[in-house]
Amino acid sequence: MKTTTLTSDALLLVTATIWGFAFVAQRAGMELVGPFTFNAMRFSLGALVLTPFLWIWRNRPAPSGKTVTSRAFLWGSLAAGTVLFLGSSFQQIGIVYTTAGKAGFITGLYVILVPILGLKLGHRTDLKTWAGALLALWGLYFLSLTRSFGMEKGDLLVLASAFFWASHVLLIDFLSPQFDTLRLAFFQFAICAVFSLAAALLAEEILWSQIFRAAIPILYAGVLSVGIAYTLQVVAQRHAHPSHAAIIMSLESVFAALGGWLVLGERLSPRETVGCLLMFSGMVLSQLQIPRRKKRAKAIPSEQP
Repeated sequence: MKTTTLTSDALLLVTATIWGFAFVAQRAGMELVGPFTFNAMRFSLGALVLTPFLWIWRNRPAPSGKTVTSRAFLWGSLAAGTVLFLGSSFQQIGIVYTTAGKAGFITGLYVILVPILGLKLGHRTDLKTWAGALLALWGLYFLSLTRSFGMEKGDLLVLASAFFWASHVLLIDFLSPQFDTLRLAFFQFAICAVFSLAAALLAEEILWSQIFRAAIPILYAGVLSVGIAYTLQVVAQRHAHPSHAAIIMSLESVFAALGGWLVLGERLSPRETVGCLLMFSGMVLSQLQIPRRKKRAKAIPSEQP
């Protein structure tokens, strides 16, 4: 295996670890501040972390090599920021009513939802993706559904966020070839922060004393999870194979459960543990690259005797 590949895989593993433990920070932060306030602070910090890089690479041309109009970039950033706001809001509110570990696994469903939602855009979805989706749904039954086939409030909200995360991935996949990725990330973080702050002003009581008490979870989620982990992902995926990247990134859910156990003392029941294993297996199965068997070329009869 090439050194660059090993380095990329290592960076992606670090990214998955940071994002997994971010669920712990998000859960801990909810003990002190409201979900919209937390997200407003978190994404403001994430945008702030990217500011120096924007200045350093301010003269980079657009990836497409074409001139991008300010209006097109504004609408693209607004769309990405809005979907990011919806996904993070549903997830953050849901974490109030569920555990960090369960939230991590349910959020991880976006890995499977991306190709399924992509059908609307004309993307092809193969058999292993459908098999992985069924396996993950089976796991979701064990993890979250009650005996009366209902879902807990928190799990349902986090599940809704997974659909927005999947939509966000597809949207970024469409926008990133046209715009500078770093600028797009900065503006979507800033827009998400503004929307979150507006929602916090309407629905929550913002107390600076509580924000300072929640400084460590907010700093972790903002600086490490949003700012640094995003940058690591961009750098790593320049040399990582897409299937390797997706599988390694799905480890985020495992680190979320591990962090919930180590830091918050959360415990999964045997039934929930089975559900987590099934969901993780489905995520990995949907991303595996199954080599196709090459057909043997028919031998051409020789004209020589």
